[in-house]
Amino acid sequence: MRPSFCLFFLLFSTAIFAQKEREKYPEIMNQDWPNLQKYQEANAAISEPPVAVFMGNSITEGWVNMHPQFFSENKYVGRGISGQTTPQMLIRFQQDVIDLQPEVVVILAGTNDIAGNTGYSSEKMITDNIRSMVVLAQANDIKVVLSSILPVYDYRWRPGLEPVVKIKSINSWLKDYASENGLVYLDYFSKMKDDRDGLPIEYSEDGVHPTSAGYDVMQPMAQKAIQEALENQ
Repeated sequence: MRPSFCLFFLLFSTAIFAQKEREKYPEIMNQDWPNLQKYQEANAAISEPPVAVFMGNSITEGWVNMHPQFFSENKYVGRGISGQTTPQMLIRFQQDVIDLQPEVVVILAGTNDIAGNTGYSSEKMITDNIRSMVVLAQANDIKVVLSSILPVYDYRWRPGLEPVVKIKSINSWLKDYASENGLVYLDYFSKMKDDRDGLPIEYSEDGVHPTSAGYDVMQPMAQKAIQEALENQ
């Protein structure tokens, strides 16, 4: 069989398979999995580069919704999407971070991977995605703040996963990686954990998402980390 025919057959077979998959799972194959459309209009409306972009999930999105003045007064931009995992964030990192040309990116990611929101994720899968975001940021002269995963004793939507050990392990990697690469490590975990290594009731009603009081704890820590990144990296 000639190479050109083999290539044609492979491409034809792939196209047929993709079409069958679209017909079989239209709700999956046709969706915007990383939610690239969510911030398109908001991104286009930004007239000058922000000081910092906060890349994250519902914790970041809730922060912007609950304390919008923290972001507007400091020229910060929030780009959190509820439920997202690190592969989704990596896909939209170009348009939601790099294209905005911030001085700093604050990455808070990983808890939804541990919860299995988009399927199983090993620790290495999670840290590889975070590492890739860092590499992209540095290639575009964007300074990086790596945030620890917040404490979680149990996920209400996925109970019984016992995430504490995994969260601690990834946070240890984040701290070491930041130190080895001249990044700023933002340690929410140590500041906010209770005696079970979860979020206490005064900081969270569901054990995962901060309350306003929780964000009050996080805000000066984030500001200090951003300032450190601006001065030292």
